[in-house]
Amino acid sequence: MNLVMDASVLIKFYVPEILSDRAERLLAKVEKKDIDLLAPDLIYPEAGNILWKKQRLKELTRSEVEEITDAILSLPLEIEALKSLLPLTVDIAIAYGITVYDASYLSLAKVYETTLITADRKLVDGLAKTDLKDSVIWLGSYK
Repeated sequence: MNLVMDASVLIKFYVPEILSDRAERLLAKVEKKDIDLLAPDLIYPEAGNILWKKQRLKELTRSEVEEITDAILSLPLEIEALKSLLPLTVDIAIAYGITVYDASYLSLAKVYETTLITADRKLVDGLAKTDLKDSVIWLGSYK
């Protein structure tokens, strides 16, 4: 089984936050090779930005950020370059009134005919009454 994962879930693998327990369940399935994770290359700068912010807010030390960065880079993720996804990404962003960042994950899910898993409840709720509702799942409902 394949899932597209965004940075909001990725960070929860390594930083204790709300829903980290759900992220740990997902990570266990990835480690057992029950699930393959896909992401656009955007996931790396997004994750890096989250870590930078947490370090600036003194939630993480620099050495913790470095440790998490190494762990992220060793995670088995199938990465897709956004260049080929850009037309679909922009179309989705415009059609559904969401950011191009969020739309990049959704466009990858559409191309691979799978689902995006995210901790962004606002995104999931915003798509709940659209034809993309089955293309996204909130991490909080992941079992």
